[in-house]
Amino acid sequence: MTGLRAIVTGGASGIGLATANLLAQRGYQVAALDLNPEVPAPLLGIRCDVTEDASVRAAVAEAAAAFGGLDVVVNNAGIGAQGTIEDNDDAEWARVFDVNVQGMVRVSRAALPYLRESQHAAIVNTCSIAATAGLPQRALYSATKGAVQSLTLAMAADHLGEGIRVNCVNPGTADTPWVGRLLGKADDPEAERAALEARQPSGRLVSADEIADAIAYLAGPGASATTGVALAVDGGMQGLRLRK
Repeated sequence: MTGLRAIVTGGASGIGLATANLLAQRGYQVAALDLNPEVPAPLLGIRCDVTEDASVRAAVAEAAAAFGGLDVVVNNAGIGAQGTIEDNDDAEWARVFDVNVQGMVRVSRAALPYLRESQHAAIVNTCSIAATAGLPQRALYSATKGAVQSLTLAMAADHLGEGIRVNCVNPGTADTPWVGRLLGKADDPEAERAALEARQPSGRLVSADEIADAIAYLAGPGASATTGVALAVDGGMQGLRLRK
């Protein structure tokens, strides 16, 4: 995989940083696109706001110029939301969709001209177990991730003829800074963490490194016959029903 060129949005922390580091270890040139793009070498940090088309186009162009093209796009930038449909107003619905769904559209759209020139073009979207399982207090977030999974399928169909594969990963609850912040707001963080761990058949949260491994597989040459797939990385949460 030496010589492949990738951009990872939300690449300065959590799943994004784990993915960017893993790709770099495997020989990729990697740009981490983030609002706060402070990343360790050899990653190239580029500031990018996925809600602004001009910012996205400039960041993608900068990465492509630095690397002489692009082969892989990892659409990982996203934000969370809590509550039922009553708990978030129209502005919040628009904001979360703008980041989680339209952000992926903007980045992919800006990258397409470069991907069409690649001999190994792949897009991997970070989706969620929330796309396929009904989770309490996650109405808005789940709606965006359901859209991401459907978008992944549509993009895979649209761009297969151009040699561009499109897949997504569906993590379960992951041990990331965002989940850590949610736990910090709980009345009893330890009890809340235990409940989240128990919800997954594996009995633990998914690590950022495990999700990064799945993303790297879908991005890499070993998955050259795989497109339009949602790969669950959820400790069995979607498919297993274990007896206690």
